[in-house]
Amino acid sequence: MIITGLCFYMFSTVIIASAVMVILSRNPVHSVLFLILAFLNSAGLFVLLGAEFLAMILVIVYVGAVAVLFMFVVMMLNVNFSAMRAGVLQYLPTGGMIGLVLLAELIFVISAWQATPAGLEVLASPTPINVTNTKALGDLLYTKYFYLFQAAGIILLIAMIGAMVLTLRKREGVRRQRVAQQVGRKRQESVEIKKVTPRSGL
Repeated sequence: MIITGLCFYMFSTVIIASAVMVILSRNPVHSVLFLILAFLNSAGLFVLLGAEFLAMILVIVYVGAVAVLFMFVVMMLNVNFSAMRAGVLQYLPTGGMIGLVLLAELIFVISAWQATPAGLEVLASPTPINVTNTKALGDLLYTKYFYLFQAAGIILLIAMIGAMVLTLRKREGVRRQRVAQQVGRKRQESVEIKKVTPRSGL
């Protein structure tokens, strides 16, 4: 029990520190690396909760795909971050309002906790017996939250298309493939028959 508590506080401290460094880092690549560190420690918290499937999904999907994709997009965009930081004060009121809303949500969630001899625990329904984490998660995702699950997939698809559009830049002197022109061309435009005289060489 003591080891579990120590691991919880260790993972939580690293997550909070990594989240702060994601915001405060001047180098965007370092921000992505701190984000990966936060994801890994979040997976450790899921393991402590007994949700091994969610921990593996977090590592495989977010660390192995999403965070690495963020890094490649940041490196390919070639954004002038010094110019972006110059006008950060004009967005400070909006960011402060969003921060207050998130703080109110956290207070609302914490107020639903109750003190017990075993510590603070969230009021929840009893855990089913003889049901694995994967089966319980699948039952919820594909029954009660099916439409929300599909909506999340559509949002991720839109984000992926947006990342492709942002990184696709037109440059002078670079030849690009035109699929419609290739498919729509006729035989006379692409095939030419020539009569070659024997032993005439090239």
